[in-house]
Amino acid sequence: MPVLHTLRRDARGLLLVLLAAAALHTAPAPAAAADEPGWTAEPAAGTAAARPGGARPYFYLEGAPAAVLEDRLALTNTTDQERTVTLRGADAYNTADGALAARPAASGAPGAPGGAGSWFSFGAGATVTIPPRTRAVVPFTVTVPPASPPGDHPAAVIAAEAGREVGVRVHLRVSGPTLAALTVEDVAVRGRGAAAVVAYTLVNRGNVALAPELDVRADGVLGEVPGRGPRTLPVELLPGQRVELTEPWPGAPVFDRVRVRVTVTAPGGARADAAASAWFVPWRVAGWTGLGLLALGGTASAALFLVRRRGPWRRPADGGAPGGPSGKPGATTPAPEHELTGASR
Repeated sequence: MPVLHTLRRDARGLLLVLLAAAALHTAPAPAAAADEPGWTAEPAAGTAAARPGGARPYFYLEGAPAAVLEDRLALTNTTDQERTVTLRGADAYNTADGALAARPAASGAPGAPGGAGSWFSFGAGATVTIPPRTRAVVPFTVTVPPASPPGDHPAAVIAAEAGREVGVRVHLRVSGPTLAALTVEDVAVRGRGAAAVVAYTLVNRGNVALAPELDVRADGVLGEVPGRGPRTLPVELLPGQRVELTEPWPGAPVFDRVRVRVTVTAPGGARADAAASAWFVPWRVAGWTGLGLLALGGTASAALFLVRRRGPWRRPADGGAPGGPSGKPGATTPAPEHELTGASR
């Protein structure tokens, strides 16, 4: 018997070893190595605009028309193989939902004609070869055209290799008067219940980027309706851009007629509002109620139709046949004639 127990323990141990070996052979290799970009792009440290510690999340450049602005881009190769990266300037813009994006390269031009992306020049550094485990610093210039209007001109520096692009934001401002202005348009209420949202469009009518703050108020015919308190939107609205946004409205009423007012403000004195009205009706209840009223009306109409089909009921004259004193069907007893003498009879 002790031999049998020993064999069982040995068999169990061998089985565990085999299962562990199978798991080691079948476990997939981590995919992070294949997804690693292999290089990074960021503003170079050591300039006047650098933050404490030397790190900058974006470029900030400002100058008058006809000025030539300078800065540097740092490219770091984190792999053991050589990398070749191409650089260009690009215009920045808002997508329809408010996200920031850079315009693709135009054919034969580093940026869209007339846009801030075309103001960038990298000289001989437009194509950079970075040795393994090396950091390269590439200078570039931004030449502001003489007739450039004042205000913000959003742009980006785009670094690309083998179809992969990395953008570094450039806050570029031309000196001069600034105006913060916006409009709220196309306010509408969509959905019902917990899925209700307030849809609206924001348009930057000024010449500076805006960080808008939203406030939604609602007034109902049947009483007070909760809106949405003021909050800063996670959107940077660039000059001249239009974005279409929605705001969840979990406090929408079940049954009421509501007027919703959307107010948007931004630093610099920008303020705008717009309103829209909406009916909130529980259509399922209204549908059953309508069917019930329709059925009741149909029943009443049918009863009235049957009563009219039967016609009035007449009683036969006393002492005669149903047809009258003459016995002929349809004959009626003539009414007695009275002499109008004024005397009583």
